[in-house]
Amino acid sequence: MEASRYESPLEIEPQAFSKKSHQFWTLQITGWLGYAFVVFIAIIRPQFDETDFNFSGQMINLVVETMSGFFLSYLQWQLIRKIVHLPLNKTLFLSFTSAAIFGLVYNVIKLSSFKVIVYHQQWNEAWNMLEFGGWLMFSLTTMFVWTSIFFIMLYNTKLQKEHEMLLRAQTAAKDAQLQMLRYQLNPHFMFNTLNAISTFILKNENDKANEILDKLCEFFRYSLEQNIKSKTTLQKEIELLDVYLSIEKVRFGDRLNVEMSICNSAMTAQVPSMLLQPLVENAIKYAIEPRKEAGLITITAQIKENRLVLNVRDEGIGFKAKVSDGFGIGLSNTKARLDAMFNGDYDIKIVENKNMGTTVAISVPFESYYNHD
Repeated sequence: MEASRYESPLEIEPQAFSKKSHQFWTLQITGWLGYAFVVFIAIIRPQFDETDFNFSGQMINLVVETMSGFFLSYLQWQLIRKIVHLPLNKTLFLSFTSAAIFGLVYNVIKLSSFKVIVYHQQWNEAWNMLEFGGWLMFSLTTMFVWTSIFFIMLYNTKLQKEHEMLLRAQTAAKDAQLQMLRYQLNPHFMFNTLNAISTFILKNENDKANEILDKLCEFFRYSLEQNIKSKTTLQKEIELLDVYLSIEKVRFGDRLNVEMSICNSAMTAQVPSMLLQPLVENAIKYAIEPRKEAGLITITAQIKENRLVLNVRDEGIGFKAKVSDGFGIGLSNTKARLDAMFNGDYDIKIVENKNMGTTVAISVPFESYYNHD
C-alpha cells in the first residue's frame, strides 16, 4: 500500500470535510438561529418598555448582525479546510489568529450597524474604548467558539477515519496470517502426492501415476480459484476435500473409505480455507496408510447452539503415538488459523476413541460467509 494512503494522527485530508457538508450546514444554520434567539431574549426583549425603543431598527440590526456572523464563520470554516493539512501547531495558530481577526471585523460590523440602523448615527460616531472593548470580548468569544466547534468536527471525522483504517488493517493482518499458515500446508500435501507419483512410476504403474497427476492438477486449479480469499464456506471446503480424496483414492483404492454427514444449514458457515484437508490428511496417514485392511474416516458437521461443530474421526493409532510422530505440527497450524479468524473464540479437542482411533472435534461460532462479503 502506498505511503500516501496513510495519514498522521494530527492531520486529515481536506476532502474529509466534504463528507461533513450536511452536518456543517445544519450546525451553521441552527447555531446562528440560536444566536439570534438568545440576543433577542437577552438584549432586545428587555427594552420593549423603553420610550425611545426602536423595534424595527433593533430587528433589522439583529438580522444584519446574525447574517454577518454567519458569513464570517463560513469564511473561517473554509480557511480551516485549506490549512488543516498543515502540522497541528500551525493549524491551531493560524485558525485562532484568523478567529481573532474575524472577531475584530465582526465587532466593527456589529457596532457600526448598531449606530447606523438603531440610532441613525455615523457608523463610527461616538465610539469609545470601553464600549468597543465590551462588544469586542463577546465578538471574539463567538468566533473562538465556532472555531472550537469546527475542530471538534475535525477530530470526530479523524477518529472515524482512524477507526476504519484500524479495522481494515486488522482484517488485512488476519487475512495475511491465514494465508501464511495455509501456504505452510500446501507444500506438505504436494510433497506427499509427488512422492506417491514417484512410487507409482518406479513400480511401472504409469496409469495410476498419470491419474493422480491429473487429479493433482485439478486440486490445485480448484484451490487457486478459492485462494483469492483466506476464508471460504464449508461447502467449498467439502468440494475441495472431495477433489483431494479422489487423489488419495488412487493411492489407497478400497482401503480408503470416507463417510460424510454434513448438515445443510452448516454449508454457508465461514471457515479458514483448507481447514479440513490437513485433518483428513493426518487421518489417512495414521489410520489408512499403516494398515493393510480397509479403514474408515468419518466427517460430520452440524450447528449446535449457534456454533459450527466439526468432527474428523479415524480408526487408526492413538493420539499419543500420533503426537510422537509429528501429528502436533498440523494441529498447531490448525489452531493458529482458527485463532486468527475467530479471535480465540474456538475450541479444538483430540479424543481417543474407546475402541481405536482418534476424533478431532472443532467448535467455532457459526457465521455465514455471505454476511461478511
